[in-house]
Amino acid sequence: MQVTEPRGRATSAVSNAELPFSDETSPQALLSNDEASETDLDSETEEPEVKSKRPPENSFSQQRLAAVNPVFGAKTVIPLLLALGIILVPLGVAMWYASEKTQDLQIEYTQCEIQANGDYWTPIPQEYVTYNVRNTSAIPSAMWKLRRDTSFPWPEEQNVCEIQFVLVDDLDGPLRFFYRLKNFYQNHRRYAKSFSDDQMLGKAASVSVVKDTAGINCEPISTDAAGKIIYPCGLIANSLFNDTFNPTFLGVNGTSDDFQMSAQNIAWTSNSNRFRKTKYNHTQIVPPPNWAKMFPDGYNETNIPDILTWEEFQNWMYTSAFPDFRKLALQNTQDNMPAGIYQVDIGLHFPVLPYKGEKYFLLSQSSVIGGKNPFLGYVWIATGGVCLLLGIFVLIMKIVRPRKSGDPNLLSWNREAFKAAEKEE
Repeated sequence: MQVTEPRGRATSAVSNAELPFSDETSPQALLSNDEASETDLDSETEEPEVKSKRPPENSFSQQRLAAVNPVFGAKTVIPLLLALGIILVPLGVAMWYASEKTQDLQIEYTQCEIQANGDYWTPIPQEYVTYNVRNTSAIPSAMWKLRRDTSFPWPEEQNVCEIQFVLVDDLDGPLRFFYRLKNFYQNHRRYAKSFSDDQMLGKAASVSVVKDTAGINCEPISTDAAGKIIYPCGLIANSLFNDTFNPTFLGVNGTSDDFQMSAQNIAWTSNSNRFRKTKYNHTQIVPPPNWAKMFPDGYNETNIPDILTWEEFQNWMYTSAFPDFRKLALQNTQDNMPAGIYQVDIGLHFPVLPYKGEKYFLLSQSSVIGGKNPFLGYVWIATGGVCLLLGIFVLIMKIVRPRKSGDPNLLSWNREAFKAAEKEE
């Protein structure tokens, strides 16, 4: 009988007479034919390759890239702190100086419809008027008067607040005219998310899109009682600030010529990427509830608002992070405003008294850092001052108590060992 050995080993012939095997017989000869066959099959079966989750073998995936581990010693920290202080303090002073040179005036007109007289001019209470100008010694009191504009069919919309203010010195351009609201919380979470991105982009968004989109949707002002889509929908658009400002500031009693402001170019030019003319048909949409007096007969083929060119609307749709904010309404970037007495006519349509809000107008110059706001200058000066103080402190410590950088003897466990050794001694 011939016994087949496992693959990779030499075979040998064995006679029946030699069985049982002698001491010289190889242990492989003990295998029967069946066992040898099974051994051959097992050896021929390849084990399946196991996929490894090990990252590729390179410096990036194995995190062996060369790295810089800077050690900040006194020679590095002291020049760095002093350099920062020397740079930041002069820049902060320059910003503060630019802010101080900016002149503006602010008048609160919240109480005009209550306190102003309809027959003659009365002084505006001093607490409502703020002048930030170079010469404040002899500024006459601002005046106001309330008149009725009967061109509006609704009595509550007929009030016009006429305000006269005095410029003692010329006001150099560019000039910007803002309205300011106080205690109006545009930062409320539900309010800030109540609009439709699709509508702003000009798409004819469906009811489900404006009403049921997760996260940002127009609820609770998405459709009217009949189920028609409101355009533009949402709380932000519905609460649009609608006090009106006459862009012509009238010169009073010949003290100056009229000064012309403009509502053009008061929004970012990049807004064309966010606001587009709508694709809705006028039969598909209705105005927001608070716009009923602006569109008493609803929309038609010619009066659907084009939000691409409506810059006042664009400014309003950018919600403020604080309940006290201001937004640009008019500007004149070319002319200087001569000294004199000017009159501003304000149509009173936006109510603030029911929620104890306040509204102002602000006429301001513009500088390289914007309007009058010294806060940025103060921050830079303070930061630079702290850097200078820290740099000087580290320099003094380096001179008074010098030590070797990276000295292992100063490690906490080494200090403890030294103390223990001293006690033993």
